[in-house]
Amino acid sequence: MGGRSPAGRRDAQRNRKLLTDKAREVFAEQGLDAPLDEIARRASLGNATLYRHFPTRAALVDEVFRDALTETTAAGERARTAEDGWTGLTQYLRTVFAGLAADRGANDLMTTNLEGVTSLEVIHAHNRETIDELLRRGQEQGTIRSDLTVEDLLLILAALGRTVPALTTVAPDAWLRPLTLLLDGLRPSPAAPPLPEPALTSDQLGRVLLNLGPHVRR
Repeated sequence: MGGRSPAGRRDAQRNRKLLTDKAREVFAEQGLDAPLDEIARRASLGNATLYRHFPTRAALVDEVFRDALTETTAAGERARTAEDGWTGLTQYLRTVFAGLAADRGANDLMTTNLEGVTSLEVIHAHNRETIDELLRRGQEQGTIRSDLTVEDLLLILAALGRTVPALTTVAPDAWLRPLTLLLDGLRPSPAAPPLPEPALTSDQLGRVLLNLGPHVRR
């Protein structure tokens, strides 16, 4: 009879879970560009076993971070229920940045364009929709400056997000101060001059973020 024996299937399941657990650990420490060899080594398995379960880095990343991305989506859904756009936006961004600070892999995930990660494409779209909805709500309510675009905000959030791993080497919550300064800059003020024109388009923003990195290996 063909196929694996029950013991073989159990071994395969054990190996897959071991690889994803160790990958989660390594990515959290070193980011998504961490050597796959290191993951196999920590799992005490050969590289061939790793590639048999996960033929590409994207497949491994998708498996490792699917649950974490679901949590980010849930945070976005909660934020959208806030009647006050400013409150919803600031609470959502603090939640997202707390996750970026706790996990370097999650930081890379939210600020890179790694192709082939289906769950990542979904969370990037959901994140944009959440920020766009709350930004517009705040602007309608007069609590966020009217000349700010979603591309403006996504760009400065990505730029700050890339500094979070370095900030946490100084103090775990060091990112809170620059994030607070950033958020304060979104407030309308009679003394603030209009933003220069034009704002980035969505396509231009995508090119900027691609060049910003990180440049994750396939």
